Amino acid sequence: MAAQGPVTTTDVTRLEIDGAPATVDALRARALDTFGHFTAMQVRGGRVRGLGPHLERLDGATRELFDQELDGERVRELIRHALAGDGGTDGATGVIADASVRVYVHAPAGAPSLMVTVRPPTELPAAMAQRAQALKSVPYVRPVAHIKHLGGFGQAYHGRQARRAGFDEALLTGPDGLISEGAITNVAFFDGHELVWPNAPHLTGITMRLLRERLADAGVPTRLGPVRLRDLPSYRAALVTNSWGISPVRRVDDLDLPVDEKLMAAVAEVYEAVPQDVI
Repeated sequence: MAAQGPVTTTDVTRLEIDGAPATVDALRARALDTFGHFTAMQVRGGRVRGLGPHLERLDGATRELFDQELDGERVRELIRHALAGDGGTDGATGVIADASVRVYVHAPAGAPSLMVTVRPPTELPAAMAQRAQALKSVPYVRPVAHIKHLGGFGQAYHGRQARRAGFDEALLTGPDGLISEGAITNVAFFDGHELVWPNAPHLTGITMRLLRERLADAGVPTRLGPVRLRDLPSYRAALVTNSWGISPVRRVDDLDLPVDEKLMAAVAEVYEAVPQDVI
């Protein structure tokens, strides 16, 4: 799979703050304020897989960071408004049915303020072999890892360095090579019987959560547990997940891992069967 860089501002189709076109002052306030959080989702046909968990994530982080709740219906309304569009940053109008959407939460005046961005949708290659990623381990653990917060310099730096070295993604590790997550992914390792998700500090991604709730019923047990770099030769396969979907891992540093087509087919089938919710 070709290495993919971080999301940039050049591909933003629409950007709204609290349901209105972004002003210079509103953007200035956010540019100077990195205390906040967000969620990222893929919209298809006006629907999102795991919309409920996305709303729970936003509400939980808003309560923790700003001591206030965040109404899920308000979030949905603002996403719908941005997708409907009345003249985006590129002058486009009309409803956008398929998109990559991010919802950012700040509180510049004390109350939660939401910025919604709309970008073109991200599509992974259909064949699992073409999605397969190479991971480069790096000594870094995200601070306050359970929140999808805005302080992403460390993971962005290591992700960029990994891509410069010919890898697709950085694999974040702590003391003694304890694996936590990818720079922008969750990771799981298959021992031939069950998927093991590292239990070191990490963000519980929406795709990870959806799979963990359902895989056992499909005959693929999962659990959280410690995984260290030195343990990897004992695993038969690995995969990564994020809002884009699921991809196999073909290599970690110098260790080649086979793409387990049977495992990936089972995981993909479970994921594709998750209902998509109307925004």
